[in-house]
Amino acid sequence: MEDSAALPGFLSAVDLLKQGAEARVYRTVFLGRPTIVKERFPKRYRHPVLDEKLTHRRTVQEVRSILRCRKAGIPAPAVYFVDYTSHCIFLEDITSSVTVRDHIASAQQSLPGPERELEPLAERVGRVLAKMHDEDVVHGDLTTSNMLLRGGEERNLVLIDFGLSYISALPEDKGVDLYVLEKAFLSTHPNTELLFATLLKSYAAASKKSSPVLQKLDEVRLRGRKRSMVG
Repeated sequence: MEDSAALPGFLSAVDLLKQGAEARVYRTVFLGRPTIVKERFPKRYRHPVLDEKLTHRRTVQEVRSILRCRKAGIPAPAVYFVDYTSHCIFLEDITSSVTVRDHIASAQQSLPGPERELEPLAERVGRVLAKMHDEDVVHGDLTTSNMLLRGGEERNLVLIDFGLSYISALPEDKGVDLYVLEKAFLSTHPNTELLFATLLKSYAAASKKSSPVLQKLDEVRLRGRKRSMVG
């Protein structure tokens, strides 16, 4: 893309996949490759200077997290191009994939007692998240919708949507990351407590820093229960 000013025209001609509170997501072809474009748009309710600073920071953090993951061998989309003026990130489109959410839901519907069949997937997720946290990447929005199975195969797990990610060595931040996943996992996939326990066991075995992180996870759970009782 030679000129940032050309980006709005380019994006208006491609397919809008979804729009959230933070960004618009498009699907297109860039340099002959299937591509996802994430465009962070201005928030009119914020002061323009503050909005520009915050949006720039979030874009930088997202790209940094993805690149750190890929450098460490953690499966995440390739970054093709970044325009910091328009806050657009051009990412690899993980084609022929299914979300872990849909994969688990399908298994629950079609298999009797699917937990055993899904155990290898839970173990794989635990190992990938352990490696990510050991690299001090906090995802910030871990859900089974933000994990893809390329080709529908459990060994080809890819993490996506690092829009809320950041770099942190604090066990508290990583514990909260796991807590967010646990809440999303158990609410989206009922009766999977044992499956999530398998995920955490795999995480503990794979991570060099798991002990303080899991201790913080227990503390965050306790705070969450206290809030539920009070509220």
